[in-house]
Amino acid sequence: MRLDRFLAECGVGTRSEVKKLIRKGAVSLNGSPQSKADAVVSPEADDVFVFGEKIVYREFIYLMLNKPAGFISATRDGKTPTVLELVPKEYLHFKPFPVGRLDIDTEGLLLLTNDGDLAHRLLSPKKHIPKTYLAEIEKAATPQDIEDFSVGVVLDDGYKTMPAKLTSIRDDYPYLAEVVVNEGKFHQVKRMFEAVGNKVLYLKRTKMNDLELDQKLELGEVRELTKDELLLLQNTDR
Repeated sequence: MRLDRFLAECGVGTRSEVKKLIRKGAVSLNGSPQSKADAVVSPEADDVFVFGEKIVYREFIYLMLNKPAGFISATRDGKTPTVLELVPKEYLHFKPFPVGRLDIDTEGLLLLTNDGDLAHRLLSPKKHIPKTYLAEIEKAATPQDIEDFSVGVVLDDGYKTMPAKLTSIRDDYPYLAEVVVNEGKFHQVKRMFEAVGNKVLYLKRTKMNDLELDQKLELGEVRELTKDELLLLQNTDR
């Protein structure tokens, strides 16, 4: 890998900016000052310093966002704010993207990464990755609702969902329920409640696979996953 590319991908600056740093003598490779942008770097074996600070190369980035309402799960949109606008600038050079979608009015756990392979495994219909939601609903969930969810309900377009787990959390106002689904149809949780004569008033995703939303993360805040959290997320063999 070229030195200027290495530095740009590490977020030191744009290709033109890092070339200027190299020409100024601010960059060293394995203890020797470098003046050539096309010097070859092995990210695994070589030590690169800029102004005396070691630069650590990372190919992938994994971010947890506590998504607020009002943002769409997309990388760009001409009119509506996207979740990328909540991502700190130091992560943007990795070009992260949201893994799956949360509705514009849905809050909670959203993963952003540039790891396409992991995203594909988490979103693959064949994997049946569980996703857990907390829903405030118009009426209390009944035992019949719980039974209906457990065998799958027929949505408004005739599609019968996979079995889902519905648990009543609060049986008096505000009525709360937890739902675990193993697929990702459009507006699925809302449509499932509509199928049993109920309505979602508020929806928050609290868990994806075995990764739980950090309860200390404020709405709109982003942080990197820990190594243990990443392992929980990567366990897609079910």
